[in-house]
Amino acid sequence: MSEREQPETTRPAVTTPRSVPDTPASAPGAPPAGLRRELPAEVPPTAPRTAYGRTGASEAPRTTHPPQVSQKPQASEAPAADGPGEPGLTGRRRLVNGLWPPRVTRAQLIVALLLFGLGFGLAVQVASTSDTDSALRGARQEDLVRILDELDDRTERLEDEKQGLEKQREELENSSDQAEEARRQTIEKERQLGVLAGTVAAQGPGIEMTIEDTKGTVESDMLLDAIQELRAAGAEAIQVNGVRVVAGTYLSDADGGVSVDGNKIKSPYRFKVIGKPQDLEPALNIPGGVVQTLEKEQATVTVERTDKIVVDALRAPKRPDYARSSSR
Repeated sequence: MSEREQPETTRPAVTTPRSVPDTPASAPGAPPAGLRRELPAEVPPTAPRTAYGRTGASEAPRTTHPPQVSQKPQASEAPAADGPGEPGLTGRRRLVNGLWPPRVTRAQLIVALLLFGLGFGLAVQVASTSDTDSALRGARQEDLVRILDELDDRTERLEDEKQGLEKQREELENSSDQAEEARRQTIEKERQLGVLAGTVAAQGPGIEMTIEDTKGTVESDMLLDAIQELRAAGAEAIQVNGVRVVAGTYLSDADGGVSVDGNKIKSPYRFKVIGKPQDLEPALNIPGGVVQTLEKEQATVTVERTDKIVVDALRAPKRPDYARSSSR
């Protein structure tokens, strides 16, 4: 072989790398290592990945389509559709979103507490009124008529007292000798106060009540209830077993009886009361009153009207220790 032929045989080996991109065998996935070191600038760039993750010029390009959106909302997208700005939000769902979770301010809490207290007070008042109505509803017709008569009598008594005071004022204003008229009214007022204070004997119409306590079950509070009921009915003078009852009278339990202002009394307990009999007797016989309470304790109660009751038990006038008259 001649020297001229040698270059011609080796020339294709040198020029072969330049045609590497045009041949199918020079795929970028497996290029010869020697050519990559000798000609790094001529190596073609790596082909971009397709939608299926494959490379190479030998494969045909595949078109990718956008993912189809399902018409049915997924479970993870449900909260986004419930937002206030979504057009598909229903009125009921919007109401639920507005009410829950609750947003309570301090002012609303205070108003709620005030309304709760007001409602509780109204409920208690209605319950107490219902108890009173139920007690009257169970009473007999005769008892209801008696209660109404007692209320009318109290109203009449207060009206008479008012008229008496107005008459005294007119007499003082129209009397020629106002000093003498004032002195006369003062003496009359002193007698009235003496009767109330127990320093003066009194007589007049009224009732007599006798309580027989054979079982020893009558206590001081029961007798005190009887005295209070008589005073509320218009009693002007009360005497129990020879002891005058006044504004400061106190009762306490004692062995085998009751103590009235320190004076021990025993059964039978006799009450002498001056007042209007038509008011005093019904006050004791009202449903659930004094007579029924004592009868439940197996005591015998007798009430009698009379035209003349004498209350002659007296109380010694007591000089006050500290109070003095302010008139000069």
